[in-house]
This record gives sequence, structure tokens and C-alpha cells, in this order.
Amino acid sequence: MGHNPDDFSFLSNQRESEQSMFNTTTLLQELVAINSINPDLVPEGPGEREIALFVAHWLEEAGIEVCWDEPVPGRPNVIGILRGSGGGRSLQLNAHMDTVGVAGMTHPFDPRIEGKRLYGRGAFDMKGGLAASMVALAQARQFSLRGDVLLTAVADEEYASLGTQSIVSQWHTDAAIVTEPSELNLCIAHKGFQWLEITTQGQAAHGSRPDLGRDAILKMGPILLGLENLDRTLRASPSHPLLGSGSLHASLIEGGQELSSYPAHCTLQLERRTLPGETAPLLEAEIQNILAHIQHNDPTFLASAKTTCVRDPFANASDAAIVQALSDQVTTHLGSAPEMIGAPWWTDAALFAAAGISTVIFGPGGSGAHATVEWADLTRVQHCSEILLTTIQKFCA
Repeated sequence: MGHNPDDFSFLSNQRESEQSMFNTTTLLQELVAINSINPDLVPEGPGEREIALFVAHWLEEAGIEVCWDEPVPGRPNVIGILRGSGGGRSLQLNAHMDTVGVAGMTHPFDPRIEGKRLYGRGAFDMKGGLAASMVALAQARQFSLRGDVLLTAVADEEYASLGTQSIVSQWHTDAAIVTEPSELNLCIAHKGFQWLEITTQGQAAHGSRPDLGRDAILKMGPILLGLENLDRTLRASPSHPLLGSGSLHASLIEGGQELSSYPAHCTLQLERRTLPGETAPLLEAEIQNILAHIQHNDPTFLASAKTTCVRDPFANASDAAIVQALSDQVTTHLGSAPEMIGAPWWTDAALFAAAGISTVIFGPGGSGAHATVEWADLTRVQHCSEILLTTIQKFCA
């Protein structure tokens, strides 16, 4: 049977089109060129709608089923779904679409390539992981998988994680890979944090009347000393093999109304970075102990404390199935086993773990998260995508 030469030309053009579409560098350039600054961080930031539309269209063009989810109007998540035939383990790839602001940056949405680096806002944190995940999911269509594979491209990770909170309330998979940058190492633990607010009570009076006034700002002094001592104690006793110790710092303080008056109130906001096992009640007890000790020595001391935000720490076992599956593929692909690491910062991985989903953080490399110069390592973005693809093949078979 003869063939028209134009048939082969069509097939060749189709392969070239697919290769172009599945090029992680090209895709990353397109993602970085879209301004997706979180509006809760920068009021004029446009948010995630434009990039979400791009991600949804790209996935649909690649033959992936797409669901649209808006936990907040105008702040969408995109869920790409590759359905398996049934009976296999399910896996979720997760990446956030929002970025921080661009103050001080030059041409943040004009991605440029120098050598093997791509510069631009979000290239490192974390559109490199998003590009790697999108290509891996699209290419996984070639496999006959039994388990479902999801890509959750989420909103608002940089502020309140409303995107992933919505995802875990609706979608459950056997495992998740959060593709935050990890330099192709496996991050199996990270710290959490708790924000607390302490208010001291004084007595307002004219500055000339020390007999009537009580200075709420000065009453904050012994609290600050107590917090400094607590931080020193915490850091002197590292207890986690990957994360070391917890820590504490004073973040914001305000009080008083004018120079000629005794301040009636002073408010301190502080942050406590936490290890797995350190709970909110435990941290509140630490603060109450400091306040009680001060009040014992100063009957005029009046203060109160409350928690304003809690983000739990994250940890997974190094022998968890998804950790081992991913480790095997990194070893096969790169020729050496990845390092098991912990991270001092917080990620959405903690939300997946809290929902009972076995989770690991694995993504490409680069530098400049939240900095004025940000870049992604293009070689690692490509490696990341290839490793995610073979992990999908093995884990969801």
C-alpha cells in the first residue's frame, strides 16, 4: 500500500508541535511572562485568573481533563485530571500560581535566558515546578495507568493558602508531590509557625502626672527580655534531625498616642517557628509562663496574649511509599540517591499531610525566592519533569 508523502509530513509536523509544546523552557517562559502577583500581598496585584486560564487551556490542548475551582471569586485553582483504568494508586502534583511583588526588580515579566538560567519573577518560586508538572502530566497520557493522576495548580499559597485548603477539602489522593524548589532533593520535613499577639495595659495620663499614669510600653520591656531568653533556650537545644530547633522573634510593636501622654496600651506581634510535635497550646503555655513570672514580681503588671494564626509543621517518613518511589527515580535518572532534607520555611505540604495524604516536596532549583533577582535552573526544571513522569509511571501503574 502506498503512502502520500504529505502524510509523513503531517506526522513530522505533529511530532514537532508536541515537542515544542512539551518543552519545559518554552512553557516556563510563557508562565513567567504572566503577572500573577497575589493581591493580598500587593493590592494592585492581578491575582491568578490570567495564569489559570493559560494553564487550563494548555492542559486541554494536551488532552487533559480540566476542572475549575474558585475558593474566592476571581482567585481560581486549576485541576488537571488524568484518569486511570481503576485499581491503582492515585498521585497529585501540586504547584502554586501566585507570586510575591516585584518592587526593585527590572523587567520582572520579561523572562530572559542567560546560559542555563531563566530570570523573572516566579521562575524559581515556583513556576519552574509548575512547568515541570504540566509537562509530566501531559506526557503521562502515553502510559496505561490504573491510578488517577492530578495536577493542582493553586492560588494564594504566598498568603493564606486558600487554594490548597479548597483542594484538600474536595480531592483526596494516595500521595502528593509538592513541587516547590528543592534542588532535586527530597524534602520530607519543614517547620511550621504560630503568630501571637501580646498586649500590655497601662493607664493613660498627662506626661506631667506620673502619679496617675502607668506606661504600657515600659511594661513590655520584661516581656521582650523573657522572649529573648526563651529563644536562646530553644536554639540551644536542637531536637529534630533535619530541622534543628524551634525559634522565636518579635516582629511588630506599637503603642502610645503622643509624646506628652502615658500610653494606655502596647501591642507586640511575634512569630514562633515550630517543629513537628510542637502544638499551639504548648506555645501559648510558653508565653503565659513568661507573663505569670513577670506579674509575680510586679503586681501592677497587666497583660494578655492570644494566637492569631497557626500553620502546622510537616514531616513524612523517609520510607513512605511516595518518598521511596520518587527516590528510586531520582537515583535512576541522575545516577546517585537524592539527599533527604528539611526546610526552615512553610509550604502547602503541611495541608496535604493534615488531610491524610502522604506527601513529599520535590522540585527544581535556582535562587531568588522573594528577592529582586530570581532565576530557575533550566536543566533542573527539565530533570524534574522527567523524574516526575517516571514516578507517575511506576507509582500509578
